[in-house]
Amino acid sequence: MSQSRGFDEIAQREQGLHRRLSAGQMSMIAIGGAIGTGLFLGSSFAINFAGPSVLISYAIGGLITLLLMGCLAEMTVAHFTSGSFGAFAEYYIGPLAGFLVRYAYWACIVLAVGTEVTAVAVYMKFWFPTVPSWLWIALFSAVLIAVNAASVKAFGTVEYWFSTIKVLAIVAFIVLGAYVVFGSGSPQYGVQHYWAHQGFFPHGISGMWVAVIVSIFSYLSVEMIAVAAGEADDPEKAVKQAFRATMLRLAIFYLVTLALILAIVPWSEAGQSGSPFVKVMQVLGIPGAAGVINFIVLIAALSAMNSQLYITTRMMFSLSRAGHAPASMGRLNRRGIPLNALLMSTGGIALATVLNVLYPDQSFTLMMAISMFGAIFTWLMIFVTHYFFRRHHDRQGGAPLSFRMKYFPVTTLAGGLLMLAILITTAFTEAFRMTLVFGLPFLLALSVAYGLFFRKNLTAQRAV
Repeated sequence: MSQSRGFDEIAQREQGLHRRLSAGQMSMIAIGGAIGTGLFLGSSFAINFAGPSVLISYAIGGLITLLLMGCLAEMTVAHFTSGSFGAFAEYYIGPLAGFLVRYAYWACIVLAVGTEVTAVAVYMKFWFPTVPSWLWIALFSAVLIAVNAASVKAFGTVEYWFSTIKVLAIVAFIVLGAYVVFGSGSPQYGVQHYWAHQGFFPHGISGMWVAVIVSIFSYLSVEMIAVAAGEADDPEKAVKQAFRATMLRLAIFYLVTLALILAIVPWSEAGQSGSPFVKVMQVLGIPGAAGVINFIVLIAALSAMNSQLYITTRMMFSLSRAGHAPASMGRLNRRGIPLNALLMSTGGIALATVLNVLYPDQSFTLMMAISMFGAIFTWLMIFVTHYFFRRHHDRQGGAPLSFRMKYFPVTTLAGGLLMLAILITTAFTEAFRMTLVFGLPFLLALSVAYGLFFRKNLTAQRAV
């Protein structure tokens, strides 16, 4: 049995989804997932940890993301399926690996949806400070669930325009910020802020490294193009184009915008609660600009939430088709939408609502810390899977890969080791201690459940 023919058995069971996403929509979906709350709100936490050295933190996070995208693009061009890296892990490592990756990632993104909708409630307080947060959570959640339930084309169209607004807004911010810092001639703005307030490393190298964890959370969801490839009308073209466009834009958007923010607002102010983008506009005193930026960051959060609802739905669909979740989660309606999987994947919204009521001031950081385990574990397993994938391909002497990760195995191993170091770091960081406290028992529980229930079912299926 050849490599591709063996994997085709996995891909075949995930048939039925409609291929309606264009290459342009695929690029915007990746951008939409990665440019959200992590940049517009989460970056304030990173700045608080690292100060100006947050630029190094996001550069390291960007490097890891580049390596990850290279590994994913190579595997996705070889195999197009919505199960994506979960299906890759199942085939190239083993069924347990595929089970753990799918469920860890599903749980991670379900909780990430909660962080996005929590952020939406924070942004709405800018205009309506007395309205309860849960009301905004319920309202916007209902709208985006309806969009995802309509059709994959509706999702792709909405996400394309959400992402277009974000991209245009960030470009405008970069132009304005560059003029203020380099063209206005005002001495109160400039790169001197990088060293003027306790130096470039105010919390040392350790503070810079901890901020890398936040940067990974910010870049999270770029991997969704591998899942969306299962519904692209020209998957190979879409994946290649999205990979190149996404990495270039992310490098510019994250590093340049953060550099300009820190040149306009001292890091001690930018690292306080709230969006640093809004703080910049408040400092500049441009009439109405803070409200405009708040609208943009609201759109960014809704965009990321929209993408994440899509991705959790497809991952639950893949779990069901693999026999690892109720069969009802794998059923498609006449529009090709796994509606039951979508409803199942709204659990993060419910959790976010409860946390917002019980812990209104800590809800965002708590949701981020809990969701980080699934993100870090999934990214680590993507690197591990790619190592097995390439070794398998080279041993079997399969057809030449149309997209190849350069400098294998060094690049793959470097990415995996960096992710492992980040995972270990969470155990020694107060803000992320819940990451392993939640994650390790969760992983253990999944392994036990697999051994007790799903392994027997798999063995029975193979016997038949």
